[in-house]
Amino acid sequence: MYKLLLRPLFFLFDPEKIHHFTFSLIRFTCKIPGVSSVFKSLYTIEDAKLERKLFGLTFKNPVGLAAGFDKNAVLYNELSNFGFGFIEIGTVTPKGQAGNPKQRLFRLKDDQGIINRMGFNNEGLETAITQLKKNKGKVIIGGNIGKNTQTKPEDYTKDYLECFNGLHPYVDYFVLNVSCPNVGSHAKLNDKDYLLELIGAVQKANHTFETQKPILLKIAPDLNEGQLDEIIDLIAETNLDGVIASNTSTDRSGLKATDARLAEIGNGGLSGKPVKEKSTQVIKYLAEKSNKAFPIIGVGGIHSANDALEKIAAGADLVQIYTGFIYEGPSLIKKINKALL
Repeated sequence: MYKLLLRPLFFLFDPEKIHHFTFSLIRFTCKIPGVSSVFKSLYTIEDAKLERKLFGLTFKNPVGLAAGFDKNAVLYNELSNFGFGFIEIGTVTPKGQAGNPKQRLFRLKDDQGIINRMGFNNEGLETAITQLKKNKGKVIIGGNIGKNTQTKPEDYTKDYLECFNGLHPYVDYFVLNVSCPNVGSHAKLNDKDYLLELIGAVQKANHTFETQKPILLKIAPDLNEGQLDEIIDLIAETNLDGVIASNTSTDRSGLKATDARLAEIGNGGLSGKPVKEKSTQVIKYLAEKSNKAFPIIGVGGIHSANDALEKIAAGADLVQIYTGFIYEGPSLIKKINKALL
């Protein structure tokens, strides 16, 4: 029904506007008595064989929703009815910010991809905390954190720590988002010396809490082998809990979209089918070169059950969807879990 009726209708409208409309629609329908139970019966598979135990957490299944969909943690309770094993909220920054000027979200229909330059638009840390206090405990929640656009380089770590300390009681794991191509001063966030400083500071903060939360690093799909070797060394040096591979790409090679269309869209991060192979290769390299020394969450271009199985075969322990969720609809989660069984 989604691909035949809803998607063609949704795709007639501006992507960002329809995103907000869809949120309102899901929230409204889930308030109708019995609707959440219907969604659960349609999309959720409960089977102990799907459980995955990683960094001290038990995921009821390995299929998650990637960050960027529920930025402000307003819909995670309702989205859990679609069968996700975990949901990542954010990216959350200390202060709310509008992000980049609109239009900033574009569909590449022929490529089944999306280009975005949202710029970490979110309502800020306090709003996220308020929303997370409404958690009904249905699903594991990840907290994806970043810096404000206007923050000076010497204060980047302070921004991450503010989000980390604020969200710590309310999320199950953390993701340091240092690889989004749509934020300023991107270079420093990928400098190994700075990452050592950032990770060390966040880990120190983690140990001030009675219960420590897992911390993962989200990396770009455009890293070369030398840079990936640095990531492997970084994980070994810091004992970080894992890696999310990967974020959106700045590469535009091999797209069906015309050069004129791409020029019209401009800069931004590419997600969806065009990054599938690239992200899978990153996962494979990290897993093989490190001798599977750390958990990997695989994300990028998962539009079918086979795509998810490829990521897992390459070395991913869990997978996340985002663009595939938009193009394929909520049945994708159930299809992946059925294929895994």
